[in-house]
Amino acid sequence: MPLSCQAIARAAIVGGVDAVMDEGGAVRMSAAEGGAPGEPGPRVRGVGPWRGPLPDDPRFDPELLALGDHRNVEDRYRYWTMEAIRGDLAARSLPFEVAVENLGHDFNIGSIVRTANALGARRVHIVGRRRWNRRGAMVTDRYLPVDHVKTASELADSCRVRGLVLVGVDNVEGAVPLESVRLPERACLVFGEESGGLSEEMIAQCGLVVAITQRGSTRSMNVGHAAAIVMWAHSAALAAARPPQGEGGPEGGGAPGIRGVV
Repeated sequence: MPLSCQAIARAAIVGGVDAVMDEGGAVRMSAAEGGAPGEPGPRVRGVGPWRGPLPDDPRFDPELLALGDHRNVEDRYRYWTMEAIRGDLAARSLPFEVAVENLGHDFNIGSIVRTANALGARRVHIVGRRRWNRRGAMVTDRYLPVDHVKTASELADSCRVRGLVLVGVDNVEGAVPLESVRLPERACLVFGEESGGLSEEMIAQCGLVVAITQRGSTRSMNVGHAAAIVMWAHSAALAAARPPQGEGGPEGGGAPGIRGVV
């Protein structure tokens, strides 16, 4: 049987997630749950209530086990508490961080945070304005540390103390082609705004500035896309140098099988 609207809504509140919302945040209802006859049903994400004996693993959230888990998370994290997921992500994270200059409420910041979560970044720094557009993050900012620093020099000081090298990403004069250099393992990848790129203050703080080689007519690409390219390239290089980690099942730290139903 499908979950009731009330149960789905409660599961969303418990998990702090988008439940059956689409990418734009709209909730879509099926005819069985109040939608008009003939309308397509919702693309329900996740699993329903747990079936069978309840696990005694403290990572599991009793309310999600009872109501179902419709969060936008990997299957190995189904029914886990947010705290348990954050802890496991921290343990699995790669030794790089990401920083984004936020001088004018750039809507791309959310998508950069989402990519940083997906590719195993340890932390994201928002530089400049404290408030940023979270819509594109799709709630991923709840699962990894996202902090705020006021200035480029404050970010540089923080990274220096923790042994990270600031690596700027921008197609400015003097930038090194990304494919021609091996980035420092403990790098903080810094991205500028869509309109102006990295600020002069930030470039001055960077130990290295790299650029993505382009072969088209456009002067630049979307900063969210550029960030994804650089983060993937760096995370792939880091992962290749690491022993493989198990995923799913008790050995990999994941849920012992998905036993819910939608």
